Amino acid sequence: MQRQIWFGESPRWHDGRLWFSDWGAHQVIAVDPGGAPEVVVEVESFPMCIDFLPDGRLLVVDSARRRLLRREPDGSMVVHADLESISDKPWNDIVVDAHGNAYVNTIGFDFPGGQPAPGSIALVSVDGSVQSVAGDLAFPNGMAITDDDATLIVAESHANRLTAYDIDDDGHLTGRRTWADTPGDHPDGICLDTDGALWYADVANRHCVRLREGGDVLDVVELDRGAFACALSRGDHPPHLYVTAQQWGGPTPPREPTGHIAVFPAPASGAGRP
Repeated sequence: MQRQIWFGESPRWHDGRLWFSDWGAHQVIAVDPGGAPEVVVEVESFPMCIDFLPDGRLLVVDSARRRLLRREPDGSMVVHADLESISDKPWNDIVVDAHGNAYVNTIGFDFPGGQPAPGSIALVSVDGSVQSVAGDLAFPNGMAITDDDATLIVAESHANRLTAYDIDDDGHLTGRRTWADTPGDHPDGICLDTDGALWYADVANRHCVRLREGGDVLDVVELDRGAFACALSRGDHPPHLYVTAQQWGGPTPPREPTGHIAVFPAPASGAGRP
């Protein structure tokens, strides 16, 4: 892909293209299999993470303004939900289920510089109503939902683990349990594959790890910079793992773009959501 990336995050495979947020450029970008990029959305504030409603409309976490935005078919951006009633702290990742319910998490403290505190997950219903459905999470990061829409998995970066919940018929989360411990790693963005395995990105260790529930490691791919999130291709495309990565020296913005999308052959295609 021939373009500069200031800070790539939240890769998603959708309609045969790789979509991601470029925080530094305040843009959401889609890239076709040939590498041609398209700027789909420009967000004045901070397009943290993205996902899609079942009808294909894009949702964007506007972290700084504590709201969830929706892109309409005519390209206009509207407010899908106000998140500030749940938390005035930074909002982070998002995943949408088959019914259009969006799960959005907040880390629970100001970043950078804030004293670490428990984070939580909010459920945004199709009508835009918001309620808290999980708490006491140690820096919740990437989230994924299994193919059967029965389980939500969240990466707890500060707890070195992946945590799972059962999803009730009403969208509430129950049955909290450890899906896998990740000793020495701080899992960030995650994705699932058709073999039932999960990939997670790790910034500090500059790698992505594929593992099964329980923690058995299947594959590791190494990068030359921090790995923030990952996504798998789907459909007729050969399986590939896409990783948004950049140099990371702390919260100070870089003076020049260091973002990069690394691509690796993968043993299985993407599954579940996102």
